[in-house]
Amino acid sequence: MAPSCSTTSWENSWGILFSHPRDYTPVCTTELGRAARLWSEFTKRGVKMVALSIDSVEDHHGWSKDILAYCSMESCGSTLPFPVIADSKRELALELGMLDPDEKDNDGMPLTARCVFIIGPDKRLKLSLLYPASTGRNFDEILRVVDSLQLTAAKRVATPADWQPGDSVMVPPSISPSEAKVLFPAGVYTKEVPSKKKYLRYTPQP
Repeated sequence: MAPSCSTTSWENSWGILFSHPRDYTPVCTTELGRAARLWSEFTKRGVKMVALSIDSVEDHHGWSKDILAYCSMESCGSTLPFPVIADSKRELALELGMLDPDEKDNDGMPLTARCVFIIGPDKRLKLSLLYPASTGRNFDEILRVVDSLQLTAAKRVATPADWQPGDSVMVPPSISPSEAKVLFPAGVYTKEVPSKKKYLRYTPQP
């Protein structure tokens, strides 16, 4: 199957848990294929990934081959680079609020929604996302979010809309102008607005 996800291997790591409705389905295949493609980028950032669905381990084994073929990664073997939890009894999905009340299987049982949980090294939830079954997730955006979360956890900055690594970041309102001069030696510039309030402050990414 996929790599182990023992709690010991997750010490002091960032983690991503993402659920999908069902194995052998089209949108889910594209999602896990993209996640597999980006696995090395997440790994560079010290992020451990684990997926979840309500299907069996046997289904995960067979489906993994289809996913790797879809994203032209057959040379990587027959297993995904991250583990996939087989939550066939829906116990974990129920506990974590991952079940979609509007999407049901042939037996009328709810399927797991497209959830994303990002957990920090302190084992606290840093971000959660919920997508409907009809909309596939953007894993490049999830990677961008990780970059922002890790940067803002280490530095007293905020990232604006559409920020990309290397772009200027924003100085939070809680930091006074005198403190900003000390914290950001590269300089702080202010975007002028009609109100004349000096709250749109930028600095090069530390």
